[in-house]
Amino acid sequence: MRKGKKITGGRYHAARKSKKYELPGIPRIVKLKARKAKVLKVRGGNKKIVLLSEEYANIFNPSTKKAKKAKIVNVVETQANRFLARQNVLIKGAVIDTELGKAKITNRPSQEGTINAILVKE
Repeated sequence: MRKGKKITGGRYHAARKSKKYELPGIPRIVKLKARKAKVLKVRGGNKKIVLLSEEYANIFNPSTKKAKKAKIVNVVETQANRFLARQNVLIKGAVIDTELGKAKITNRPSQEGTINAILVKE
């Protein structure tokens, strides 16, 4: 059966149009450069800080249970898409090379405004 059609061939009409808050947001790509952030107005009168580029990350060391700010040197690999690693795009799950060693990004930088990562044993 064809999508959006009745068995008789007539069309189904939507009950209403989509609201602004239901529309998809603009995809933001966080690159490895000097920090650049943007403040968005979101639903409920709140504000959201989104990253456009960043060069530092908060690195958590599981052995010492301490976190430290470190400079990101390079994006080593990205499980989602290997081409993103070549372009130095910072996304959740990407393995980055930092001053403290290799770390895996644990949050979504394009949504949260910071980069949090956990040290990976080599």
